[in-house]
Amino acid sequence: MPYVTPLQDFRFALKDLAGLDEILRLPGFEEVTPDLVDAILDENARFAEQAIAPLNVAGDTQPPQWNDGQVTTTPGFKQGFADYAASGWQGLQHPPQWGGQGLPKLVAAAPCENLQAANLAFSLCPMLTDGVIEALLTVGSEAQRQAYVPNLIAGKWTGTMNLTEPQAGSDLAQVATRAVPQADGTYRLSGQKIFITYGDHDLAENIIHLVLARTPDAPAGVKGISLFIVPKFLVNQDGSLGARNDVWCASLEHKLGIHGSPTAILLYGSGKGEAGEGAVGYLVGELNRGLEYMFIMMNAARFGVGQQGIGISERAYQHALTYARERVQGRAIEGSSGPVAIVHHPDVQRMLLTMRGLTEAARAVSFVAAAAHDKGTHHPDAGVRARNRAFYEYLVPVVKGFSTESAVEVASLGVQVHGGMGFIEETGAAQYYRDARILPIYEGTTAIQANDLVSRKTLRDGGATAYACIAAMKDTLQTLHTAAARAEPDDRAGLNLLRDNLDLAIQGYDAAVTFILEQAQSNVRAIYAASVPYLMLAGIVHGGWQMARAALVCQRQLAEGTTDPFYRSKLSTALFYGAQILPRALALSASVRAGGVANRCGAQSDIA
Repeated sequence: MPYVTPLQDFRFALKDLAGLDEILRLPGFEEVTPDLVDAILDENARFAEQAIAPLNVAGDTQPPQWNDGQVTTTPGFKQGFADYAASGWQGLQHPPQWGGQGLPKLVAAAPCENLQAANLAFSLCPMLTDGVIEALLTVGSEAQRQAYVPNLIAGKWTGTMNLTEPQAGSDLAQVATRAVPQADGTYRLSGQKIFITYGDHDLAENIIHLVLARTPDAPAGVKGISLFIVPKFLVNQDGSLGARNDVWCASLEHKLGIHGSPTAILLYGSGKGEAGEGAVGYLVGELNRGLEYMFIMMNAARFGVGQQGIGISERAYQHALTYARERVQGRAIEGSSGPVAIVHHPDVQRMLLTMRGLTEAARAVSFVAAAAHDKGTHHPDAGVRARNRAFYEYLVPVVKGFSTESAVEVASLGVQVHGGMGFIEETGAAQYYRDARILPIYEGTTAIQANDLVSRKTLRDGGATAYACIAAMKDTLQTLHTAAARAEPDDRAGLNLLRDNLDLAIQGYDAAVTFILEQAQSNVRAIYAASVPYLMLAGIVHGGWQMARAALVCQRQLAEGTTDPFYRSKLSTALFYGAQILPRALALSASVRAGGVANRCGAQSDIA
């Protein structure tokens, strides 16, 4: 089934929820006009639909092949990446002085999500390259930026991040890869890294690995980790490619999903290549600050993975909707002369609207977060920048955790809509479910995101950012109350229910934040036992807030006489979210506030 870019919802979320017009007025974005944004969205839709989406099934059924350390990607991927690079998509949000287009993160968010919806496995390579570019521009030396960034932005080279090792997993304190200093100022690295996405491939001339490693005299734990650039091919002084470095792909992982993405085991210092034993590496920044630097790339990747969850949700929803409209089975519940398409059955409608509601709510939250990033980096007022930086940083684990957990639910519902046919690979529904399942693990599990939301984003500022969000939500609640009173009778009941359930959800969110702050000193295990429910609560409520704002826009457009069916459809989705999804917030809030009891039960059980 062909993929169709949700252009109208992109434009709605960009303009009516994320405040695109305000972003385009920020310093540095003066040349980015609404017409240019529309042109970018249109061209990206054409590219994603025609060049990348058709490769999605091939990536699943014809995965990359490994042969003596060399990886050949799925047929069509190499040409697709060449077209991607030639069209300038890698440079959307990067500075013009390095060959990028300098667009706001908000404007880049829609094309990035769209690429991920078109082909999740393909999109992983550009996403990680974006992170390498951002890290080098932030903490790399001028010489390192000159040597690597232009070619990364041009798509001639790609990038990876190398954290995980067999014994370490997510516990980076256990990283053991060794970096020995050399007389010429370089380092020789030896060790093994696993789960390295696009760690080897044939899409680009060179691969630039950012690698966490320890020098011989480094302190133990995370304080002794440094960050190194290790290119697959060394780069000569004139920018040309030199000797093959001693970094080698030992094998590719055989995965549940995202088969089209080569996930490599990389050996450093195994005596391969042409540069002598030990992979030649170059220190980034200062010694022993590698984890701090890597988090620049990690935060960019976490936002990107959240968008991957939204993209795969959109793809699964479209697939299920098309099938439900075509599949004829059973009579209408109120009676009919013959079988009807299953899209008419109430529970199929419930599943489809749940899929659409979760997807569009998560998209809105991600775009609002991207706008906060732009204001946090470009607004002329220092106070506004600080507030928006805090808001963006608070939302990053929510975007990553909530969007990816929702993606698994949405993709699972997509299988369910298909019934027994959903369990058959040929219908395509199963691929989205398998692909989605990595996302709550990838770039830090949901629990890692939730722990970050609790510690760095809630406790660190005493709940100030969370409470600021709650105050803004209450303003929307008051506006919703007024709009419901003025609505036509057919819409009034739905708006009143959305208002009431949002009110209860905000109260539950407020109570959860207060619980976390109160328990932080006396019962720290309780708040971490409740961290994932807290993250999911934040996602549900922030999604509800944006859907309430969407309902207000739609209600106003309908009152003004619009005949565009989009607004009626969007309003229906928002009202469904309020009626069927927002009530989850009460249970999640209760779960958070029961964290102490849950922790005691866990401690007393036989699972440890």
